[in-house]
Amino acid sequence: MKLPRRNFLHLAAGAAALSAASRVAWAQAYPARPVRIIVGFPAGGPSDIVARVMAQWLSERLGHQFVVENRAGAASNIGTEAALRAPPDGYTLLQVTSSNAVNATFYENLSFDFINDIAPVGAIIRVPFVMEVNPSVPARTVPEFIAYAKANPGRINMASGGTGTSVHIAGELFKMMAGVNLVHVPYRGSAPALTDMIGGQVHVMFDVLTSSIGHIRSGALRALAVTTATHSVNYS
Repeated sequence: MKLPRRNFLHLAAGAAALSAASRVAWAQAYPARPVRIIVGFPAGGPSDIVARVMAQWLSERLGHQFVVENRAGAASNIGTEAALRAPPDGYTLLQVTSSNAVNATFYENLSFDFINDIAPVGAIIRVPFVMEVNPSVPARTVPEFIAYAKANPGRINMASGGTGTSVHIAGELFKMMAGVNLVHVPYRGSAPALTDMIGGQVHVMFDVLTSSIGHIRSGALRALAVTTATHSVNYS
């Protein structure tokens, strides 16, 4: 990630919605104290991993600590609400994921308007999903998995990082397109879901590649496909 100090300060100042004159002075002094980055998922998941890498990078370059705060629950809605309750002074940032976009239409009675209440600072990362299975599943390709699932309807557990998360939506889309019956098992984030995936309590997951790549390379999980038109990484 290449984010020059000047660009970051300008974007952060814009997010604070200050006047043009005060924005310049504020940016020159920012940050004057530690900044927290709220992540709406547990530690160890893809959002947390990216946030901690970014926090270290910003801390080293801006001279003040950027601290990750995990506020898991409700497919990141709890963390989002916590960020919106904080003073709009640039010292509380929210790690936004695709789940936030899903939640805007998935939940009817949110206490906030995500589109109007959040000001974007900058894009961080783009990463594909990976369809992965526990090695006990006798499938090494997507067609083999579909055939196995159709032969065992309702007996294969599909893990996700929570109802309404992008991982869940990806799995539901696959179920619709492939015509298979998988039992959805939601967790409070990808990290606990991966623990049970490795243990064999759940069998398939459409996880963000960031959090699963290490387990795939170690052989703890088997990757069947990624959601890109070309190969994403070398798993070996």
